[in-house]
Amino acid sequence: QVQLVESGGGLVQAGGSLRLSCAASGRTFSTSAVGWFRQAPGKEREFVAAINWSGDSTDYADSVKGRSTISRDNAKNTVYLQMNSLKPGDTAVYYCAARRYGGTSYRRTDYAYWGQGTQVTVSS
Repeated sequence: QVQLVESGGGLVQAGGSLRLSCAASGRTFSTSAVGWFRQAPGKEREFVAAINWSGDSTDYADSVKGRSTISRDNAKNTVYLQMNSLKPGDTAVYYCAARRYGGTSYRRTDYAYWGQGTQVTVSS
């Protein structure tokens, strides 16, 4: 079992940066791939980024590629999402999720554990 808690969201102006954190509890976290997803009002939850269990393989959605970096510190049981050059279109609730397996995936259904989410609002 893995429990996840997101933090770091907030209100930022367009062009600004935020670093989201996903703190995990559970002995299997260090062997689990972790992903970030987001959901804007009236839209489906969508993939943002993912990192494999060891941190040496990452995937990004085209919408954030080049502006975001996902990383992890297994000693701290934490995964980070650094987001730069934020746009109003990035406004959403951001969720982290963990798989039971070590490889990355962009599919929501491949993730077994989910956090409660953190709100990111980008003003123009």
